Amino acid sequence: QVQLVESGGGSVQAGGSLRLSCAASRYTYCMAWFRQAPGKEREGIAVFDPAGTTTYADSVKGRFTISMDDAKKTLYLQMNSLKPEDAAMYYCGADPLFRRCRPVGNDYRYWGQGTQVTVSS
Repeated sequence: QVQLVESGGGSVQAGGSLRLSCAASRYTYCMAWFRQAPGKEREGIAVFDPAGTTTYADSVKGRFTISMDDAKKTLYLQMNSLKPEDAAMYYCGADPLFRRCRPVGNDYRYWGQGTQVTVSS
């Protein structure tokens, strides 16, 4: 079992920044950030693999940065230049299996409780 606890969400104005954190109870193989807005499907937005390779959805590329502090077993998502369309519940996911890390929700066995991000225009 892996417990994931997200934090760092909040309300910001468009153009602002937030940093989300996801503390894991133990190491896993792939970790990623997903988001889901009301009435929309869950979207995989950033993936971090054990080699440090990162993958981003086009919607956040150049604005968001995913990173990992191995010592703290904590995954981060730095979000800059936030837009109203970034408003959503943000979740981190952990995949313990040895396979290619993808931004596909079904690949991730463990999930945090989510943290809400609100962006006002």
